[in-house]
Amino acid sequence: MKEYKLNNDTFMGAWYIDENICDEVIQYYKERKELGKTKKGQITHKDGYTYENKKSKVSEDFNCNFYTDSSVVKRLGNYQNALHKCMENYRKKYPSTKNISQYGIVEPFNIQYYPPGGGFFKYHFERNAEEPTIKRVLVFMTYLNNLEEGGTEWKHQKLKLPAKKGLTVIWPSDWTHTHKGVISKTEEKYIITGWYSYVN
Repeated sequence: MKEYKLNNDTFMGAWYIDENICDEVIQYYKERKELGKTKKGQITHKDGYTYENKKSKVSEDFNCNFYTDSSVVKRLGNYQNALHKCMENYRKKYPSTKNISQYGIVEPFNIQYYPPGGGFFKYHFERNAEEPTIKRVLVFMTYLNNLEEGGTEWKHQKLKLPAKKGLTVIWPSDWTHTHKGVISKTEEKYIITGWYSYVN
């Protein structure tokens, strides 16, 4: 698995997964979206929603869960395995993570679609004092397609990563890794993202 080299001081890790797996995830997303559409084309699936707040985020999101939905395991099993290998690499890069209390992908994760001009505009981080975010330890994200412009910017690390198909990034969930999307005005963007959280 090819690594995207990042400075160890960032406490971030990034590796490329097989691009065919990205295509599988996008296909699964599109099929679920079609099943959930109304006659007006709106998403009504119980696990899908459109988020439109032009000050913070514009996207279409679908929740997935490896533990409660057998179709997710069946259709996204290749992604689950690839992500596991990325996590193994992260733990080798930062051995101290092996001393943390047990954690895993406990809560639902998201497949997200951003239309041209859409994205997560606002700086944010992934953990606060509310459930379930308080239990989050690490974040994962995979870019599912290539963009000429667009990616993610981490504020304190002074780091911008490009949206390159298959690039999978893992980083701490706290305020130290405040970030936002880099917006493309002309291209669509697909990602899959979620969290490793304390099991107990």
